[in-house]
Amino acid sequence: MKKQNEIFEDLFVLELANNHWGKLERGLKIIEEFAQVVRFNNVKAAIKLQFRDVDSFIHKDFRDREDIRYIKKTLDTKMSRENFQIMIDAIRKGGCIPMATPFDEASVDLSEYFDLPIIKIASSDMNDWPLIEKIASTRRPTIVSTGGSSLKDMDDIVKFFKNRDIPLALNHCVAMYPSEDYELELNQIDFLVNRYPDNVIGYSTHEYHSWDISTAIAYAKGARTFERHIDIDMDGVPVSSYCTKPEQADLWFKAYNKTKEMCGPPGTQKRLAPKKETGYLDALVRGVYARRDLPEGYVVTNDDFHKDFYMAVPLQKGQMSCREVMSGEKLLKALPKDKALVIDNIDSPYSKNEELKKLIYNRGL
Repeated sequence: MKKQNEIFEDLFVLELANNHWGKLERGLKIIEEFAQVVRFNNVKAAIKLQFRDVDSFIHKDFRDREDIRYIKKTLDTKMSRENFQIMIDAIRKGGCIPMATPFDEASVDLSEYFDLPIIKIASSDMNDWPLIEKIASTRRPTIVSTGGSSLKDMDDIVKFFKNRDIPLALNHCVAMYPSEDYELELNQIDFLVNRYPDNVIGYSTHEYHSWDISTAIAYAKGARTFERHIDIDMDGVPVSSYCTKPEQADLWFKAYNKTKEMCGPPGTQKRLAPKKETGYLDALVRGVYARRDLPEGYVVTNDDFHKDFYMAVPLQKGQMSCREVMSGEKLLKALPKDKALVIDNIDSPYSKNEELKKLIYNRGL
């Protein structure tokens, strides 16, 4: 396992995400400028894209909802396979490793099509098991960010990849954009290192006060892979505060040292995610919709799930998400095609737990 984990060691992941705004020219310029900084500092770096099969990822009834920022941004930044190929070729030519975060199963296939050596699982998808199983089927080394997760979430995914002998790195991550220094909780790196000694531990950050000291603290605590969003000044487009510019990446690569403020509570227990973090992540979770008209008494099975259901954003109040659907659940009344599967319409252990029902009805649109 140690030899398998070498791909993650001392790896900087530069998250290009949607900051190229779906524009090939902008994406290539970002790749060019950061590849130069990477070479100058002689570090190992990957430039990471985000893949979404936009036509299926967003439910058809919500594609004109410009008031939903995540949906609008996803539609605005859609790119063709041909343009992604050009960007991936540029990443390789620049001496960096191409990788991607696929947000749906079709995008995992796209990652395989491009033969990307590493796949990333976003914090919002850490317990999206249909997606995780699809990623694992590729048997490619995988990095997962742990923002907003529970201890069971982390134990489950580590065990899942270990049982399949697939290299997995875990990034400590606070999924708040941007994060203040007092929210970084860098001592969580100690917790991860001690609990998962067979996995490479990393640090994915959205802070904006420092590009040097927190990285040195993280390295000293045992983090060996590091991730930040990247962007450049171009065409008058504002750069988000949590993004890293080339000159800041230069500081990041050279970094070592800062204060106790960034370390947070002791690393002996799992952090409790605040509501503003879990609320943000809930907005990214896919809800379950009927692929066809389903009759009363229909029983959900693993074998037929993808034939009879599909998952898409946004998640609606009371709707079952990719996190909760399990084999054996029964419909209490008929479910029409393209309608959301709600918790009150199924016979399930979840529907008998009033606290859980309250949580499900308090999330989503």
